[in-house]
Amino acid sequence: MTKIGIIVGSTREGRVSVPVAEWVKEFAEKQNTDAQFEVVDIKEFGLDRFNEKLPPAMANKEYSNEKITAWSEKIDELDGFIFVTPEYNNNITSSLKDHIDYIASEWNNKAAGIVSYGSTLGMYASLALRNTLGNLRMAIVSPQGAFSLFTDFEEMTTFKPAEVHNATMEALVNDVVNWSKALKTVR
Repeated sequence: MTKIGIIVGSTREGRVSVPVAEWVKEFAEKQNTDAQFEVVDIKEFGLDRFNEKLPPAMANKEYSNEKITAWSEKIDELDGFIFVTPEYNNNITSSLKDHIDYIASEWNNKAAGIVSYGSTLGMYASLALRNTLGNLRMAIVSPQGAFSLFTDFEEMTTFKPAEVHNATMEALVNDVVNWSKALKTVR
């Protein structure tokens, strides 16, 4: 069965990315039974700032420590991804960028969807993430979940998405699953 990882893109205390990711998982499981969905919290892997001697593309999956190897193995076993990212200063979090940058070929030829949130729907973060993922030879689906801290959260902390997002989220989930299946043939 196709395995989709829902990547939690923040590690800070008080983050709301975990409840958003859990909502995405629950929504996805109701919309599409052709895949398994799993929340993957980058905080659980405990990677430090990126500081490897070799670029990951040259490392041949031979990493300098067990934490990176565990991260590599988790990403390698998944067929596609839905990234849940907040927007910090018009960009993704440094922790998400580091986790992406620690590995390379594990991302190649896999599908990705983006769910962003912030005061401006996380749009700048999603643009930055699209560029990064595209460079890693990922296929980024067009539909995107974009949530406002002002209208989709109570007091900017409790995620309560408006129903208007359902059609877009359904398209995002289905595209990620379908593209992930198709891309298995080129890996």
